[in-house]
This record gives sequence, structure tokens and C-alpha cells, in this order.
Amino acid sequence: MSGGTNGALDVRLMRTLVILLTECSVSRTAEILGQSQPAVSLTLKRLRSLIDDPLLVRTGSLLVPTERGIALKETVRRLLDEMDATLSPSPRFDPAVSSRCFRIVAANCLGAILIPRIIREIGRHAPAATVDLCPMPRIEDFAALLARGEVDLVIGNWPRPPGDLRIAPLLSTDIVCMVGPRHPLAQHGTPLSLDLYLRQRHISPTPAQSAALSPIDGRLLELGLSRRIAATTPEYALVPPIIIESDLMFTTGRPFAEHYAQMFPFAVLDAPEELCGMDFYMLWHECKHVSPSHAWLRRVLRGVAADCQRIDRRAAGPRAVPSPYFALPAGGPSHAGA
Repeated sequence: MSGGTNGALDVRLMRTLVILLTECSVSRTAEILGQSQPAVSLTLKRLRSLIDDPLLVRTGSLLVPTERGIALKETVRRLLDEMDATLSPSPRFDPAVSSRCFRIVAANCLGAILIPRIIREIGRHAPAATVDLCPMPRIEDFAALLARGEVDLVIGNWPRPPGDLRIAPLLSTDIVCMVGPRHPLAQHGTPLSLDLYLRQRHISPTPAQSAALSPIDGRLLELGLSRRIAATTPEYALVPPIIIESDLMFTTGRPFAEHYAQMFPFAVLDAPEELCGMDFYMLWHECKHVSPSHAWLRRVLRGVAADCQRIDRRAAGPRAVPSPYFALPAGGPSHAGA
């Protein structure tokens, strides 16, 4: 179309133009549009002025399109078809045929529990989809990464999550302490007092400069307290062997402790009640909220989290672990959605 249209050819005019050039009749166009014939004649006059072409010319009793009109009819029809396809409601997401890549960031605390189950469930229902486990970024970078689509969803447990993102709870768990079999408290049969807890040497996944982001140290800061952190490691896979070879105590959510207590000779002790519980949640950006595929992913995560919550509820109180291998009570995982 010529530059003379100056952006004034809106969608309504474009649809009228296509009908006029297809029907080659003002009266039939008026009938299709439910308008009066004079109104359509005025629209045709306006289109001729905007496009600077007669568009339809009379031959006897008939109207025939000009060369410019013929070219415009196909071009504008294609544009309208593309616009309608783009603006139509999102198609229903079918995981069975989807090849979508889901990009997830998960707090390491439950990584060994959640991630294998998430991958299992996605693979079961969406066999052609892939999961990209993204490195843990700085908490202040989450919003930008989610907005740009570089990350689809974040699983976190920070005391104060970013306030500019969508949030939904996943699970809540009590806090326990893990110690090796030779630790002086390995046979401790009651919940730890806060004073006894603070006298221990601890290993933490959070560096000292980021203590406020830790659900443990953040809570202690609120109480005006701090614990003695003898070692830090961002790799949760290193925590079990470090505990086995040291007198360090590791504080975490019960699902993580119960999971590793099946493989290592740990004692799992109830943490001081002052530490309260640990809450896990999903974070995502508003731009993904109505996406059918993203809504499906969130349902999968809620189902997986429900499995982890059952692990937490099955465990009753502190226990000492005398041998390296323990099995959880029988019963397959649940796959409830939300």
C-alpha cells in the first residue's frame, strides 16, 4: 500500500476492502457487513482516497477491480488471516505431543528430592519435552530472567521472596538437623534446645555475606542470634560426605534429610522450635501466567511437591540411625495435580 495511507487503514477498513474486492458489489458488501449501502459507498470513497486508486471501476453494470485492487485483495487478506491467527485464543496445551523446553531454577535444598520427580513426571506425560535446569542466579536477577523467558519458573525458600513476581506455595516442612553417627548428639532423643544448637559447629549452603537469604540464618538474625558456621558449600551433593567425615551439623528441611538418611548413616534430629518451619514456593513472571504450557508445568510441580509433603508427614520425631541403609515405608508416590 502507498505511503499515502499514513497508517489510517485500520482493521475495519481492511476487512471492508477485502469484501468489496471479492464481491465487486457495494450492495452485497453492505448485506454481508450488516450496513447500509450508502455507508459502504462512503467507505469505498474513503478507501479510494487513502490508497489513491479507484480500486473498483464500472464496466457496464458491473464493478471490476483495478490492477492495484487485485494485488491489494490478496495482500490484505493474508495480513488479516495472520492477524486472526495471532490474536485467536491460545491452543490447548497437549503434553503428549509437545517438544517444549521447560527452564527451571530450583533451590538446592530440595533439588535432590524435587528435580528427579519433576523430570520423571514431565517425561511420563510429555515424552518429547525437555527440562533445562538453570544455574541459581542472584536473587535480584530473577525478575529479569523470568521476564525475558530465559527461565520459566523458580523454586525457592528465601524468607522474603521478590515481591514483583507471581508466587504460589509448594510445600511446608519442619526443620531438622543431620549429624554423622559419631557426632556427640547422634543419640540425642529429644528436640534440640536453641542453646545447644548454637553451641554446635555447622555447615551451611549459604555464604556468610548472604546469611539474610538463608531460611535458617535469616530466622536467627530476626532473633538477634547467629550460629557458628565452620564450613559453607553451594553443592548439596557434598553435604553428606562432609557430615560423615566431620563433627558438623547440617540444618535443612525434613524431606532432604529423610532422603539421604536412606543412603548414609545419619542421625536426623528435630531442630529447635524457634527456627519454625521452612516454606517452599514457585515464582514466575506475569507474562507466563496464562500460558497453557506453563499452567501445566505448575500443576506438575504441585503434584510432585505433594509427594514430598507426604515424606515429611510420614517421619515422626527424631531418630538415631545405627546402620547406613534405611527404607521408607512402602507405598508408591502420588501424582495428584492441582
